[in-house]
Amino acid sequence: MKTTLKFGALLLLPFNLFAQGWSQGKGNGYLKINQNIVSSSKYYAPNGSKVSITTINQYATGFYGEFGINKNLTGLINFPVFVNQSLNAIQYKQSGKTIPGDELNAIGDTDIGLKFGFAQKKSIVWSTSLILGLPFGKTNGGETGILQTGDGEFNQMIRVDASHSFYPKPIYVSAYSGFNNRTKDFSDELRYGFEIGFPFKSFTPVFKLSGIKSLKNGSTLSNQGNLFANNVEFLSPALELNYLLNKKIGLSGAVASALFGKNVLSALNYNFGIFRKW
Repeated sequence: MKTTLKFGALLLLPFNLFAQGWSQGKGNGYLKINQNIVSSSKYYAPNGSKVSITTINQYATGFYGEFGINKNLTGLINFPVFVNQSLNAIQYKQSGKTIPGDELNAIGDTDIGLKFGFAQKKSIVWSTSLILGLPFGKTNGGETGILQTGDGEFNQMIRVDASHSFYPKPIYVSAYSGFNNRTKDFSDELRYGFEIGFPFKSFTPVFKLSGIKSLKNGSTLSNQGNLFANNVEFLSPALELNYLLNKKIGLSGAVASALFGKNVLSALNYNFGIFRKW
């Protein structure tokens, strides 16, 4: 028998999100329209073990953008404009009783920020970012009241990125670390990641590794019974493939999972999109 979801968090990894130490430069930009897909019947419990849950699905359509305000300052946005979240119905074989499914359609929590690049002409380039998480998503949604497209709290993250290109070899590496301050008695978080990319003429495969470590200094239970949990932790590898159709327009696809997790779904996370550079 499957258990109902008591605590959880949707593993929505930030593909292309505020990545790398390079600034866009004045007037330059990047815009990606993407579709994110997650479906799972397994969940990492607070102790890290996997448990069965009612199958939950999420389809999120959004856009991610960067725009160069000047040579060092870049504006950032990640906006899920439409999120469909659903729980499958459950039918018990012995009794024939059916628990109906549930569905929620809403916008999602949105990130906006500013990234300041420095040492941009050095071998290792650096940037620091201030990213604000705006609680635009819906909480306690659906007939069950456990579906959400956001956690309802306003968070602020300070992040530092460092990147190095091995040009003329087609290889670059980037790493980041950040501190995420959360409100409404959610625990603060340490966030970190690494990526290595191989930019050929039109094709760029990228391997990423990202993680979250909870400081466990918040005790909120306001999200009990929904997808956006407190004290989320995971370490997740991802493979992203980017292909340029011409100098400005390209396609991307990515898949990610979790090597381990706490309070997070155990599932593959797929992301597909089309992007434009200028």
